[in-house]
Amino acid sequence: MRIIESDADVAEGAAHLAALCPRMAHALEVIGAPPLRRRPDGFAALLQAIVGQQVSTAAAAGIWARMEAAGLITEDAVAAADTEALRAAGLSRAKARYAAALAEARLDYAALRAAPEAEVIATLTAVPGVGRWTAEIYLMFAVGRADVFAPGDLALREAARALYGLEARPTIPALDEMAMAWRPWRAVAARILFAYYRHLKGREGVS
Repeated sequence: MRIIESDADVAEGAAHLAALCPRMAHALEVIGAPPLRRRPDGFAALLQAIVGQQVSTAAAAGIWARMEAAGLITEDAVAAADTEALRAAGLSRAKARYAAALAEARLDYAALRAAPEAEVIATLTAVPGVGRWTAEIYLMFAVGRADVFAPGDLALREAARALYGLEARPTIPALDEMAMAWRPWRAVAARILFAYYRHLKGREGVS
């Protein structure tokens, strides 16, 4: 289980993908070096992934800043908070419920670092509000797994459509199948596609 810990690791994966696929090489020419996008694993990282569900990056960042300001980013603080306090920090009623459930779950985050991908996903998705996408994002950017992908992500699907000249966004199974060609660096491929998506949005004048 290769772990992405530094920009050098991302660069190694990007070089592999560029040599493997001309379209990935083109994306790298457009975006430059893909970002590391690592954050410490644990409760806060998984809570932040929940905050980011189905909202824009800017909206998620704003809510997270309010959560930080309110001191509601630790397991104990969230467990002690009531629904009104979590909602006052910007969470929807559903996400306030998910945050409380995550705090109550008391997951062994250290043990998850070494567990197989399927086991991590099963453990995380047993918590209310944590779906497969959230678990995969956590594995990629908090745990740092090099060969994890999130085919259900809308930005990844749209970036793949544009980069590969597809008539429509690939379905989740279709993108999952495409990603098999990017092993063992699927998480670097995701970083490239995320950056390529931001390039597309910037070109269209959308932040």
